[in-house]
Amino acid sequence: MSKDYYDVLGVSKSSTKEEIKKAYKNLAKKYHPDINNEDGAEQKFKDLNEAASVLGDDAKRQQYDQFGDAEAFKRAGGQGFGGFDSGGFGDFASFDFGDIFDQFFSGGGFRSRSRARNGADIRADIEISLEEASSGVEKILTLPRIEQCHSCDGSGAATPSDLKECSECGGAGTSRRTQRTPFGVFTTTSTCRTCKGKGKSITKECKTCDGTGLIRKQRKIEIKIPAGAEEGTNLRLTGQGEAGESGAVSGDLYIVIHIKEHDTFERHGDDLYLKISVLFVTAALGGEIDVDTLGGKAKLKIPSGTQSNTVFRMRGKGIPHLHGSGKGDQHVEVVIEVPEKLSKKQKDLLKEFGKIGMKKGLFS
Repeated sequence: MSKDYYDVLGVSKSSTKEEIKKAYKNLAKKYHPDINNEDGAEQKFKDLNEAASVLGDDAKRQQYDQFGDAEAFKRAGGQGFGGFDSGGFGDFASFDFGDIFDQFFSGGGFRSRSRARNGADIRADIEISLEEASSGVEKILTLPRIEQCHSCDGSGAATPSDLKECSECGGAGTSRRTQRTPFGVFTTTSTCRTCKGKGKSITKECKTCDGTGLIRKQRKIEIKIPAGAEEGTNLRLTGQGEAGESGAVSGDLYIVIHIKEHDTFERHGDDLYLKISVLFVTAALGGEIDVDTLGGKAKLKIPSGTQSNTVFRMRGKGIPHLHGSGKGDQHVEVVIEVPEKLSKKQKDLLKEFGKIGMKKGLFS
């Protein structure tokens, strides 16, 4: 009777590779011949290996799903796990399941040489004024960072002839080790310890960088901050981070913008807010007043009878939109200024004003 690999592992056809891996790991430990002496345990263990070797490989799993059962899959040329010898594995407790499972479900193959490490990203914080945020500004940032050594062009060798093929790995950058496991014989590939995966060894080191290929320098970088930048705006400068090893990709520089607190304006999004005092006479009779904006003085018309704490909107007098055209608005809250000292004539006039207002029912 043909086997269904999904049933063998107790998973569904929609299960992820991680779910299949987890099910296989649990069942393999349960039915391993070294710890399970029940009849049929050894065959169950073989079936688990066969199922996992197919479902743990994306290409084989896709092919298996097309045929629907193990026998049809094999007849079509599909191959499962190559089998194993259940005896002679030594102490089961000393075997590292986690290591072998990672290899088993890794998708196959090892890179012949480890990649050089990319450079690290750098974060820098810059504080600007509200006026600079509104208009945009260029800043010069002095930054300590790791760069490629200019003396050896990042090779770490004193001269090009001092860079030789690694004698340990023959330039492959990797070493191979064969290991007998409960699942068969596995050959593992690891980074060469002598050349650290580079495939090259240095006979004479560069004096400037001591063979690392990297040096630390102070670098001045021009930062262009766009108009409309706000608190927390993040700018990314690709490749301006620290240099990578052996010519690998450099990291990026991330600039975080901070806005200084302003003496006059409060900013909310792209709108500005401020309070301004207005004379009692201007509020009562109406008129024009000068108002501060980030672009200089501007006129604001005050209608007659304006009450204290009235808010007026000055369209387009706010901050430019960072990701679009146009600007925000400026909101002006007027506060009626009551004179603290009055002359006798002013007092008499106000008293007369009050009497007239009472007679005409203007005041409550």
